[in-house]
Amino acid sequence: MTPNEVLRFAEENGAKVVDFKFVDVPGTWQHFTIPVSQFEADLFYEGLGFDGSSIRGFQEIEASDMLVMPDPATAVMDPFGAVPTLSLICDVVEPGTLAPYERDPRSLAKRAEAYLRETRIADRAYFGPEAEFFIFDDVRYDSSAQRQFFAVDSREGVWNTDRDEGPNLGNKVRTKEGYFPVPPVDTFQDLRNEMTLVLESLGIPVERQHHEVASAGQAEIDIKYDTLVAMADKMMTYKYVVKNVAHRNGKVATFMPKPIYGDNGSGMHVHQSLWKNGEPLFHDSCGYAHLSETARFYIGGLLLHAPAILAFAAPTTNSYKRLVPGFEAPVNLVFSARNRSAAIRIPMYSENPKAKRVEFRPPDASCNPYLAFTAMLLAGLDGIQNRIDPETHGMGPIDKNIYSLSAAEAGEIRSVPGSLGEALNALDRDRGFLTDTGVVTDAFIDSYIAFKTARELDEVRLRPTPHEYFLYFDV
Repeated sequence: MTPNEVLRFAEENGAKVVDFKFVDVPGTWQHFTIPVSQFEADLFYEGLGFDGSSIRGFQEIEASDMLVMPDPATAVMDPFGAVPTLSLICDVVEPGTLAPYERDPRSLAKRAEAYLRETRIADRAYFGPEAEFFIFDDVRYDSSAQRQFFAVDSREGVWNTDRDEGPNLGNKVRTKEGYFPVPPVDTFQDLRNEMTLVLESLGIPVERQHHEVASAGQAEIDIKYDTLVAMADKMMTYKYVVKNVAHRNGKVATFMPKPIYGDNGSGMHVHQSLWKNGEPLFHDSCGYAHLSETARFYIGGLLLHAPAILAFAAPTTNSYKRLVPGFEAPVNLVFSARNRSAAIRIPMYSENPKAKRVEFRPPDASCNPYLAFTAMLLAGLDGIQNRIDPETHGMGPIDKNIYSLSAAEAGEIRSVPGSLGEALNALDRDRGFLTDTGVVTDAFIDSYIAFKTARELDEVRLRPTPHEYFLYFDV
């Protein structure tokens, strides 16, 4: 829609207020709202001012005056407002010049798409994330000087087989046996359907929804692939819808990668492909798994730069409770057809060249999708530009279960970082594939590493955990 069309859309839908959403560096939507009486077409060209000094990852007190620039193409009616609310996703820009703010993740992702076109390798990069999440009935936690505590609960949780529920009907999901059970064991079918229909009403096509492997309400809703910025916008909307539908049903949804010990964590496998002039670039009927040379080089870039990518794509300390070697996590930096023990899998469901894609499995949905997709794209393009063949670098293909390899064989395979600190160190060392493009600046990477280190890594490192009391209190 054009700005004037957005104004007509707001009037036709009886909007009373207009909500302006933008993303902070960790990947959470922020927003403010104006009455529709203050909503004019000029706002799409002049922006609206706000104080950016308290926004996570922005925080430059000496330059805190900022503008949000609403994108008319993102206009929708918010399905959760008590009053009719028009919602717009915004870029953050500098006042005066209206130049994109260097630390605005959405503006950075737009630069990545522009760079892709400049390379002439392709004109479109498609991303199809498969985000997993948990739905709980209750969550409690505290972190203070003398108390470190969390507790989550779900009526579906296997630990509640003996609870007096007046009556307990026994339909619990056993640990690691939650993949595809039907109701009444799957107690969240109706809730996931409600999430699905809300997403569809907002113009986000859903391919399928289902219960995931873990007990206690682990779920997955897959949405149709789209271009980088459009898909990042959709992922922000996806998380907003999932959380709000859960909330209005008296539940709570979390995209935390590993909220439960001893069961599967929540990942976000990301399917990717490049296209040019309407034609797919990743298919070759004569190649391994029908992959083209371009696709193999793209894979080479993803695998070579994976440790640095994960500073953006698996960006929390909790991410590495999921990415643990030996526990069926996608930690092995090799590629393979159909093989889910590899970091990159080549789906083989279809012979259609348009379906040929690569699936990068280590990411999770705690990430900022604008930053994560950008890092993946630039790594893949670096692989193409420098002809990084994964086979010559010992990165596959491997067509057997990597978890069953001998210690000697497994020792020859590179793994993802073992902690957020290792991923941030990898990003610090291996940043050229990002900065040499002009898409990401050294200043942004330095500020990102400093933010994640001070606000997350150090804060977790300094605190004792409940299990440390279990292990060490009697020493």
